[in-house]
Amino acid sequence: MELAVIGSSQKLSVSDAIFAREFSEPLVHQVVVAYRNGGRAGTKAQKTRSEVNGTTKKFKKQKGGGARHGSYKAPIFVGGGVTFAAKPRDHSEKVNRKMYRAAMAAILSELNRLGRLMVVESFELETPRTRDLVAKLAELGVTTPLIVTESGTEALYLAARNLPYVEVRDVQGMDPVSLVGSEYVVITTEAVKKVEEWLA
Repeated sequence: MELAVIGSSQKLSVSDAIFAREFSEPLVHQVVVAYRNGGRAGTKAQKTRSEVNGTTKKFKKQKGGGARHGSYKAPIFVGGGVTFAAKPRDHSEKVNRKMYRAAMAAILSELNRLGRLMVVESFELETPRTRDLVAKLAELGVTTPLIVTESGTEALYLAARNLPYVEVRDVQGMDPVSLVGSEYVVITTEAVKKVEEWLA
């Protein structure tokens, strides 16, 4: 298939397996969830009744005082332990490389079908000025895109960091969460070729 290049009369020939793939919602959902879980710290920790600070001495007589208790460290008391205490753990999930690449291709294909994938010849700035980037995005008719270049320049990164909801990534920095969460994806022709080499 061919992708239209904005600002050029020529079209870019690309692989149907990457930019015209059938969308699989279960696959994309699994990969997106796994990617997000991989970024979780997993450091939440609570104390059980055996770990909280306190005495185990029986604080009242066994009979005549209502409910029987032998420790203030029981979960029903303020300052006591947690019944099912959370412990640090690893939230990461295993995703096969083939599944990950298939999900990325499915997302790119769906973005292309919805008209949310915009291919440009190049996307560079001479100076790191935010207003220059805003003007460049206004020409494309987008305000909150994900910009993907083959190797982003420092000027482009500096110009974009003051703009909320505008991200600049190189091909190695692309991930399923950023693609799914972006209204538009602006990608250069060289980046498209690198994506094809990566997902082939």
